[in-house]
Amino acid sequence: MNDFQTLGLDPALLSTVESLGYGGMTAIQRESLPAILQGRDVIAQARTGSGKTAAFGLGLLQRIDVSQIRLQALVLCPTRELADQVSKAIRRLAVNIPNVKLLTLCGGMPLGPQLASLEHDPHIVVGTPGRVQGHLKRGSLHGGGIKVLVLDEADRMLDMGFEEAIDDIVGRIAKHHQTLLFSATYPDAIRAVSGRVQKDPLEVTVEEGHDATTIEQRVVEVEPPVKVDVLSRILTQEKPEAALVFCNMRKDTEAVAAELDRRGFSALALHGDLDQRDRDEVLVRFANHSCGVLVATDVAARGLDIAGLPLVVSFDVAHDPDTHTHRVGRTGRAGASGLAIVLAGSRELNKLRAIEERIGAPLPRHPARPANEARKVLNLAPMKTLVIDGGRKDKMRPGDILGALTGDAGLDGKDIGKIDVYATRAYVAIRRDLANKALERLRAGKIKGRSFRVRPLG
Repeated sequence: MNDFQTLGLDPALLSTVESLGYGGMTAIQRESLPAILQGRDVIAQARTGSGKTAAFGLGLLQRIDVSQIRLQALVLCPTRELADQVSKAIRRLAVNIPNVKLLTLCGGMPLGPQLASLEHDPHIVVGTPGRVQGHLKRGSLHGGGIKVLVLDEADRMLDMGFEEAIDDIVGRIAKHHQTLLFSATYPDAIRAVSGRVQKDPLEVTVEEGHDATTIEQRVVEVEPPVKVDVLSRILTQEKPEAALVFCNMRKDTEAVAAELDRRGFSALALHGDLDQRDRDEVLVRFANHSCGVLVATDVAARGLDIAGLPLVVSFDVAHDPDTHTHRVGRTGRAGASGLAIVLAGSRELNKLRAIEERIGAPLPRHPARPANEARKVLNLAPMKTLVIDGGRKDKMRPGDILGALTGDAGLDGKDIGKIDVYATRAYVAIRRDLANKALERLRAGKIKGRSFRVRPLG
């Protein structure tokens, strides 16, 4: 028997869990969900990929009364990327519950559309602390009916300076509510926040370490001037379907991605200075395999969950062991094998030793081979993305786009990749050698009987 059936979940939620293929609960779900469903406060230590989003998502959906048009659940996340990911996960879990209204409220987005959406109260809000605090202050968001507050990746929110905003938000919402706090680490600051905002919480710690048999870690000793040469060689030799490269500084993500692009790789940068549409498009292209290498800062990649990521490279040694562990944890998901490589210069050895002390063992070290291959070799991603200037507001669905491509455009379904539909635009991945053909056919044809502007991305 599926162990979700033992929880007393609403039949609509149980049906969704089964349709999503959840064979059984993860450790964090087993330890926390019974208490969450009982309405108890929970503080849980859990890393990205542990199943925590489903744990609090099922919990808050179980408590929502759709007939009451008021805000009943608030989820705070440190970054826009994580908020978007959490929103999508909750929407998937709510698919069998009619009329649930969820809004994502993040900074860096225009205020006008958010205010228009808030004219009628949502049931659930997922957002970043600064923007949520702003809406509560101006009265566009009403917190008096909140039953569940979730602080997701709370340690990162404190790292980013959101502690005062969180305290202010808690002071502006319903006094009696359930608070669920999820954090990858348990520093004193997290315990202090829990002490202020939670009442007798159940503490759950799930140490799901990365299996050494599925994730191989290596250190390549290389000085900064030739790191890009060594990185290029690693990507050429390993030929990963997708690779995530971490830099400590925003400016370095742009420089490294540009140099990789010059050398023939499909590489893009992800950092906090990008506007929302650019960030969305970078993540879409990485997820649909029309970008093979994503060069990112740790904050920008927080919450990023790409299945089947075989290679992670730390272009710079992580500032601390916890950040290193987060980086390594991006690969080797669900029992798949993964490779995590650190490029370490002589000035970074102290940080590397701190990581090894935390791990309890030295990481295998390899000297960098002589750098002599700055020539351009094409290593292009297998797919290319087309942008359609129409989306959910035009009642467009992925099936409409697929039908247009396999119908009038004459493509085979196997040549069409991931389709993402947003409010006003849609993205579809096409096999690279067929992308121009698909572009011409879509421009000449129609989707749902209408003509839409279509253009290549990148």
